[in-house]
Amino acid sequence: MRFTCAMFVVGCLTGVVQAQAPDTVFLEDLTWPEVRDALAAGTTTVIIPTGGTEQNGPHMVLGKHNYLVRHKAGEVARRLGNALVAPVMAYVPEGDVDPPTGHMRFPGTITTPPEVFEQVLEYAARSFRQHGFLDIALLGDSGGNQMSQAAVAERLNREWAAMPVRVHHLTDYYPGPGDAWLVTQGERAEDVGSHAGMHDTASFMFLDPSKLRLDKLAPGVRGDPSGVVGNPARSTAEYGERILEMQIAAAVRQIRALRDSSRR
Repeated sequence: MRFTCAMFVVGCLTGVVQAQAPDTVFLEDLTWPEVRDALAAGTTTVIIPTGGTEQNGPHMVLGKHNYLVRHKAGEVARRLGNALVAPVMAYVPEGDVDPPTGHMRFPGTITTPPEVFEQVLEYAARSFRQHGFLDIALLGDSGGNQMSQAAVAERLNREWAAMPVRVHHLTDYYPGPGDAWLVTQGERAEDVGSHAGMHDTASFMFLDPSKLRLDKLAPGVRGDPSGVVGNPARSTAEYGERILEMQIAAAVRQIRALRDSSRR
């Protein structure tokens, strides 16, 4: 059989079309018809990840929460099988601007007032309700996000009580069981720490060490000018793999449970 130029072009175009078939859970990587079709096929859960842009000591990048929560939200959505992931909210409450408090005392941190954060989160949820999503899960990777997430979920669930839509503030994901588990492995609580310590450092050692400055791993305490509370030098990739898995599994379990119990 003799192949013509036209047949060659058609074959190439067919390959391109096949290569463009979406294989992603991330909303921003889809077209609107693909989201419409996913909703029609039963993908009615959406995860809104909230991160933050904040200091994480001399050894870890400012976007720590954003990188980690995007990865974990993606894994949660894949395991659920009928969920998508919204873009990460990277602008969250991090302290006052003037005089600076909290993480705002360190260059590079970006803050928003809690009421501004809540309004953006609320309207993201309202957008998803309008499009037909039924379960909107708020996955917060930072302690400063939790109170606002809870407030938004409570407010919208009260307003939407007669509707089938529910907003879920996930409480089992953050900080998750990782810190307590590290102590069971023989680590001291003061080394595990509470900010830029072992938990997130270990997660990046497993997931993406390029986000770390391994020559700057050093312990710190609260009030320390380094911004570290804990001893990141005790971290290992093996710890990080286990911590990530525990957080992902906790979020999957809670979303599945809330999708059922919140409508009883």
